[in-house]
Amino acid sequence: MRAPLLMLGLAAAPLPLAAQARAGPKPPTGPLTLLEAIALGRKQGIDAVIAELDARVSEARVGERRAALLPTVAGAANVTRQTINLDEFGFPGISGISPDFSVWRFRLGASETLFDASAITRLRAARDTAVAAGLDAQAVGELAGATAGLAYLGVLSARETVAARDADSAVAADLLDQARQLVQAGVSPAIDRTRSEVSYAAVRTQLEVSRNALDRARLDLLRTLDLPPGTELDLADSLGLGAVDIPLDPAAAARYARDHRAELRAARQRTEAARQNLKSIRFERIPSLGVSGYYQQTGPGLGNLAGTYNVQLGITVPILDGFSRRSRVKEQESRLAAQEIRERDLGNRIETEARQSVLDVASARQQAAIAEERLRLAEEELSQAQQRFQAGVAGSVETTQAQSAVIAARDALIQARLNYGTARVRAYRALGIIDQLR
Repeated sequence: MRAPLLMLGLAAAPLPLAAQARAGPKPPTGPLTLLEAIALGRKQGIDAVIAELDARVSEARVGERRAALLPTVAGAANVTRQTINLDEFGFPGISGISPDFSVWRFRLGASETLFDASAITRLRAARDTAVAAGLDAQAVGELAGATAGLAYLGVLSARETVAARDADSAVAADLLDQARQLVQAGVSPAIDRTRSEVSYAAVRTQLEVSRNALDRARLDLLRTLDLPPGTELDLADSLGLGAVDIPLDPAAAARYARDHRAELRAARQRTEAARQNLKSIRFERIPSLGVSGYYQQTGPGLGNLAGTYNVQLGITVPILDGFSRRSRVKEQESRLAAQEIRERDLGNRIETEARQSVLDVASARQQAAIAEERLRLAEEELSQAQQRFQAGVAGSVETTQAQSAVIAARDALIQARLNYGTARVRAYRALGIIDQLR
């Protein structure tokens, strides 16, 4: 009876998630924002789904531990056709083989553990482990969401790079047209036209490279969201300097991260589970109490059955186990000490990540502001160089250098904005607030 029920319970518990895993995630409808991409990655990323299933396994193990403290009931029915050698009993005057006869037996038995300190403590340890597994799944989901967010930013960066190269191509085409006109008019030497043609070809090459990078970035984003490679996504956000609603003071960020990071809470639960496991080994010295019994009906036929029963109350007292328990206690004490060290180290690492993340956000914002000013100055330089070239008072070297400065400034601005977006997503991850994003 227990095996079918257990299989039924395990099959029914993870049904929604298992069905989702088999069917695969559905692509989003409508424009996709950065926060929505993070939420999708957290929900349907491969690692996040697998971690959630692992957490369900840990929850099922709690039921297995609880079963040691719950009643067990079993029924049995059988019929026996037999003969008996009466001589084996040695009764005087009774010998020979009995005639064959039938025995019908119907039995219902049950047992219950009334008190077992070790089993109770093992159940508590299993609950702590299940909580830790759930927090691990949350942490993996946050990491998957952050990965999706970074992939989303990668697409935005590649898209802006394509737009920048398009603009650079238009400028290069204008400069080439001016050079050809001036050479044809005899104002400029032929080398000015050649330089402009080389510059135009270089920009066109960069444009093709950036388009390929955009296609690859889109594929990376679809992979993080576990969507088919051919899925079309409409990205709603742009690579700008959005506000971040997080503590920007390093000390406040560190305190916030210690309270909200799922990994640290999972480590605390594991430490508590290790303590409970140590207690459970020590509690094995305590006597346990249980009750068992059965009721049965037996007889030579179904019409003349008679009932009997048996009830037994017992206490089990551990006396000697070959000193195995003492060695297991030492082993578990070492495991607990190691887990406490891991928990302390993880807390320090999380605090360091939180402090670094808010510093990166502030620095990236300043870099973006500087890059915007650099682009403004580079565009102004290019405009002046174009005017001088068109007036015939400067050659193509000046315009080519100015155009290269604009290209570098645009790339620097895109990279600065990407760095800010990356710092923003990593700050969400470092402070443990990805699950709270809406």
